[in-house]
Amino acid sequence: MTLTIGVDVGGTKVAGGVVDDAGTVLVQTRRDTPADDVAKTRDVIIEVVTELAAGHAVEAVGIGAAGWIDASRSTVLFAPNLAWRDEPLRTYVGDATGLPVIVENDGNVAAWAEFRYGAARDADDSMVMFTIGTGVGGGIVLGGGLVRGANGIAAELGHMLTVPDGHQCGCGRLGCIEQYASGSALVRFARAAARQEPHRATALLELADGEAESITGPMVTAAAKGGDPVSTEAFAQVGRWLGTSLADMAQILDPQVLVVGGGVIDAGDLLLGPTRRSFAEALAQRSRLPVAEVRPAELGNTAGVIGAADLARRI
Repeated sequence: MTLTIGVDVGGTKVAGGVVDDAGTVLVQTRRDTPADDVAKTRDVIIEVVTELAAGHAVEAVGIGAAGWIDASRSTVLFAPNLAWRDEPLRTYVGDATGLPVIVENDGNVAAWAEFRYGAARDADDSMVMFTIGTGVGGGIVLGGGLVRGANGIAAELGHMLTVPDGHQCGCGRLGCIEQYASGSALVRFARAAARQEPHRATALLELADGEAESITGPMVTAAAKGGDPVSTEAFAQVGRWLGTSLADMAQILDPQVLVVGGGVIDAGDLLLGPTRRSFAEALAQRSRLPVAEVRPAELGNTAGVIGAADLARRI
């Protein structure tokens, strides 16, 4: 049995685990991320790896980082929620631990985990995963391998143009899918409707102490599960936009499976129901042709650790 370490580095936490070749996490540890300090963030990663390696005979380390990673899977070119700029992370961690290291984008490692061990484990060729959180991320697997692009920064699915001259996106463009199918979009839709029709958002506004601007994503989910009309409709809007983007992926790449993951997936059919309906409507002309099934992700918060560890096994 081969053991490797996976480390999932985000803006708030560094999570690590020892993973076997069946995708089972044997032991885990976690630290807070000192996101504004490059050296301290690096040291925390090394602490996590050192702690995990002390108790297990591990062979390699995979690091999933929220940022753009170069084609050699060694340098974090830019991380919007961390202080990294052209950070040679693989060299630092490898030199400190004496282990082989690869660095990969966090969306890619989560997608790889779902392809190998999660929602798409029955696929042998291809999968596209959309990760719906504060923003929209994802990953693409074709021919049994991750699509990384010439410069290592492919599969920025959240920044596909959806609405020409639409809402301003953090990337600088107008109308990216991230502005219509993310957790942030869900909250924006709900707040706007609660302001305009407060009588239809009674349950939601009660959770927010009567203030539309205090509405959060978990509040929208809770209210929607209780039947709040405004919250349910906010999920329907997100699902409609997400379904059209999934349909675009089906048309362009024809993958075996389409996976939807991220924090918003906790809403279950509130999101997946309208997403699947929109997806089917967008592909009505393909009714006689095979098309990928839309599935929820299965691995949750462990996907980053599992995917990074499995990619390390393939160094």
